[in-house]
Amino acid sequence: MVILGIDPGVATIGFGVIRAERQKNTLLRYGVITTPAGLPLSHRLLQIDRDMEELIHTFHPDEMAVEELFFTKNITTGIAVAHGRGVILLAAEKLGVPIFEYTPMQVKQAVVGYGGADKRQVMLMTQRLLNMKEVPRPDDAADALAIAICHGRAATSLLNTEREFDPTRYDTR
Repeated sequence: MVILGIDPGVATIGFGVIRAERQKNTLLRYGVITTPAGLPLSHRLLQIDRDMEELIHTFHPDEMAVEELFFTKNITTGIAVAHGRGVILLAAEKLGVPIFEYTPMQVKQAVVGYGGADKRQVMLMTQRLLNMKEVPRPDDAADALAIAICHGRAATSLLNTEREFDPTRYDTR
């Protein structure tokens, strides 16, 4: 399965493309989409849409994994990122790519084994899991690869590949 991982933004959007098979992830490509500062937000969003469509047409991902928004101190930046994230989700939906969303804690748990891991730990484990010679840079691209790995681990688990979940088999009272 080919997975496109996305670290959303407006100025810089990280992307990472991997092939996920049971217990093995293979790096295909990673990088960033950038939009020039000074352009009106609407122009930047249009460029993100075009670039996302180009990525999808180039790599034909089976699924896309996107980081959920996490607001910290600067809500203004968070709102801009939300605009970019919306365009990213729309581009995937228009082209029929299934979308999966993960919180930063879920990504850290899947990649490092600890939901409170720091950025450096995630980057080093991403490097190791993808057999890369160097830590992926820039940070946005490294985050996108970690998001793709997170989804790859969830999507290729035995639960998802060998049996269907049957809710009638479980008493939920």
